[in-house]
Amino acid sequence: MLNHSTSISAVRHAAARASRPLLLGLALVMSVGAAQAASSKGCEGGGFKVLGLSGSVSTTVPAAQVGSSFLVQGKYVQFEVDAATFGIRNYVLTGAPNALDMTGGVPTPVFAAKMPDHRGAVLNSGVDVDLKDTSIELMREGGQVTMKLQAKDCANGGVFQMEVARADGTATVFTHTLATHPSNPSLNAFYFDNRKFRDREGDAVPYKDTTVVVTPRVNFGNDYSARFVGRDSPQVATRLSDANCVNRIVKRDGTLATVSHCGLTSRWEVSSGGRMGMVFGEDATEVAPPATICTHKCQAQNQVKGQSTVLGAPFPVAPADRLAPRQ
Repeated sequence: MLNHSTSISAVRHAAARASRPLLLGLALVMSVGAAQAASSKGCEGGGFKVLGLSGSVSTTVPAAQVGSSFLVQGKYVQFEVDAATFGIRNYVLTGAPNALDMTGGVPTPVFAAKMPDHRGAVLNSGVDVDLKDTSIELMREGGQVTMKLQAKDCANGGVFQMEVARADGTATVFTHTLATHPSNPSLNAFYFDNRKFRDREGDAVPYKDTTVVVTPRVNFGNDYSARFVGRDSPQVATRLSDANCVNRIVKRDGTLATVSHCGLTSRWEVSSGGRMGMVFGEDATEVAPPATICTHKCQAQNQVKGQSTVLGAPFPVAPADRLAPRQ
């Protein structure tokens, strides 16, 4: 699992940043809500390379050595980082062999982009890089905004998160755009209303030593692999409805629910100190309470540890449950 308790203002960076415009009093931490860890099997042999670094290392790459974008390359995942914003592009599951592989052994594009709108603010400091085992943490600052990325090089589970903090304390809009394969339409990713959740809506199912009520679930998948399923995982973030993408989804009682969500994109208003995660596999289809609201000195408090009900996802997804338009 990505580390719930890692602070963006760790002591080891304090002296080096004494003269930078720190966002005082705010500690961004890793917490992917209720998402559970990728099994160690899903991470076997994983590890990242970035900016000429690999192995176990904690350092700062000077700004002069950071181009306009750079590649984060792992065994199971890879993505490009836009240096000025710390948005990412071309997030891909490589299809490397693994017991928990979801891709069917085929390189699978997931997101074309996950981009924050900093409203003109840019990141221009050196890039802090922490590499250890199968995990990576990247952080960069600017005069008005700080961004942190955390990722795991795993074939499954809670694998990615981006965090934001602004000096003015206002929210940041993130736009997520799913990927389109240039030559194989079956690999085009799409958002869908998960029928296995919709048909259990309102049911109380086991969760740890109590129960939790099933609510509707939006996942993303494709038409190539039945095992490929993911979910946007917010903490202190709210999805923005899109009036141009209004879907009517049939409920278990035959009535219609309105879902204002596009098939290709989602937009999120993320509070300063909030974060957006991404989870795959069972982590994306388990029934658990929403993540605890926390933006300061957060601790690991939403871990499920296999004690939830996993409803799964249908394959193939029925046309009526695919969110539209996908454009």
